[in-house]
Amino acid sequence: QVQPVESGGGSVQAGGSLRLSCAASALTSRNRCVAWFRQAPGKEREGVAAIYTSGGSTSYADSVKGRFTISQDNAKNTVYLQMNSLKPEDTAMFYCAASVPLSTLACRPTRDQYNYWGQGAQVTVSS
Repeated sequence: QVQPVESGGGSVQAGGSLRLSCAASALTSRNRCVAWFRQAPGKEREGVAAIYTSGGSTSYADSVKGRFTISQDNAKNTVYLQMNSLKPEDTAMFYCAASVPLSTLACRPTRDQYNYWGQGAQVTVSS
């Protein structure tokens, strides 16, 4: 099975940047959806961004459009989440998730579509 592993979390001040990485064998070498989710204490897990590994089409939550960018590096079987202009409300545990191989017009970061989940990376944004 695909076993995503997140890295790159940490603590930054508001307005700063972080880049999260999600790596797994065959993560980007198969046609699939890969997405980032986040969950703050006491809140539901919410979708942040998604990418289709065949062609690289992307989808973002309205709250992060213009600030976050999801991308892939096929040579490293890695998906990234570049986070700029971070806000305190971005503070959460961030999870990487992958679907089974599929063909689709577009990927969306909705939990029901994803089968393989990482253990999470903490992102803390202070003001």
